[in-house]
Amino acid sequence: MSTTQTPPVLAAELAQAWADIQRYHPELPDLAAPESLIGESSSACGHELSFERLLHEAVHGIAASRGVRDTSRAGRYHNRRFLAIAEELGLDHPEEPHPSSGFSLVTLNPEAKRRYRPTIERLQRALKAHTAATSADNTSRTFRGPAARHGSSGGGVRVKAVCDCGRNVRVVPSVLAQAPIVCGGCGKPFRIPEVMGAA
Repeated sequence: MSTTQTPPVLAAELAQAWADIQRYHPELPDLAAPESLIGESSSACGHELSFERLLHEAVHGIAASRGVRDTSRAGRYHNRRFLAIAEELGLDHPEEPHPSSGFSLVTLNPEAKRRYRPTIERLQRALKAHTAATSADNTSRTFRGPAARHGSSGGGVRVKAVCDCGRNVRVVPSVLAQAPIVCGGCGKPFRIPEVMGAA
């Protein structure tokens, strides 16, 4: 049962870290399902779950709230509009974009590290405890970072999952198997249709 008890603790820490970001960036929408980030890979950037990764996701949240298209190529290529918002949030990027992922490989700048130090330390402790708890459990529901699951470049085969109101998301099936991802529109969980169940 340890795997069912630990994720809500980490989800709560993720929600708190997200709220800390919202304090500085009030236009950032609420994080509907923090548990969906646990163990999920970001195929475009391959980041493990961390505060830096959370801030990366916040950039996408702000872009969505502004109606800005910040990616292309099925979400893999992060364009200069993504980079501009990332810089607002305290993320830096090397001069040149990556050929396939653009400006996705952003890192915390020194000011953001200082601003969010307590948040970063709290989240790191929660992640470490979560990893230790799930590593001790030899079931298939252990937490492994995206690099361990899909190789250092991230990836994993994503399929379409749908909810009752017809919305859909692309998701790695193993992520959906860990915990439900709930639609913010109808409140029902996303599921992979039978015909798309094989990955």
